Amino acid sequence: MSIFIDSDTKLVVQGITGRDGSFHTSQMIEYGTQVVAGVTPGKGGQSFEGPDGEKVPIYNGMDQAVAETGANTSVIYVPPAFAGGAILEAADAGVDLVVAITEGIPVLDMARAHAFARDKGVRVLGPNCPGLISPGKSKVGILPAQIVAEGPIGVVSRSGTLTYEAVFQLTNVGLGQTTCVGIGGDPLIGTNFIDCLEAFENDPETTAVVMIGEIGGTDEQEAAEYVSQNMSKPVVGFIAGQTAPPGRRMGHAGAIISGSAGTAEEKMKAFEDNGIAVAKRPADIVGLIQEALA
Repeated sequence: MSIFIDSDTKLVVQGITGRDGSFHTSQMIEYGTQVVAGVTPGKGGQSFEGPDGEKVPIYNGMDQAVAETGANTSVIYVPPAFAGGAILEAADAGVDLVVAITEGIPVLDMARAHAFARDKGVRVLGPNCPGLISPGKSKVGILPAQIVAEGPIGVVSRSGTLTYEAVFQLTNVGLGQTTCVGIGGDPLIGTNFIDCLEAFENDPETTAVVMIGEIGGTDEQEAAEYVSQNMSKPVVGFIAGQTAPPGRRMGHAGAIISGSAGTAEEKMKAFEDNGIAVAKRPADIVGLIQEALA
């Protein structure tokens, strides 16, 4: 099985005619994702041509796109000023999952979007995330498909590039993945570590989980407590930013140490205290997973 997306996922691409939207739409179609529609205001009635000549209809709005195609998932490649509104439109149209790739969405826009989506019962992944992929089933976002393989390991990460590194190493030793999820590094995100850990715990095909955190905030500490109290499957962790200076943002908007709670040292201690094997460097993740499975 997998979590959040599978072979039944029907995807709408918001911003399908833009540079990023069109490029990644072709990549998703090539992987086998059911891209059933695109949305670009003012370009309704046109179509997007896929890598093998597939025609994806383009609509002016999400309501019509969902009504006519039965789409249940949306991915957003919309500029930051308009991305918050795109999330609201997707949630209002009745999809189950919205994946927000866009970086730099104003925090106030996201506060409104998250509140609206929660009221509608819609899951939001991101923003500022690489999306997710369930190998052999579906890809939504920008994760490179060539590094994944089908298998029993769940991966959840705040860091996009470290997700790729961990997945690549797992695949190279024959440890494929059920689903790889990038939750994003903004201060306000939708789906968090605990949401993904709960889903992996309930997925019968996932046997172990890799959780990659980074400095800033307390999400990793809360996830560590969840693991010790609720998970029967082994979890291996890594924290990025172990040499970051206090008070300086490192990459993601949420990766800033304020006080002691957001430091890599504090997060790694929380992992260890709650029974999570901690990798000191990304190259150690595979060995710890192999030990956990053995």
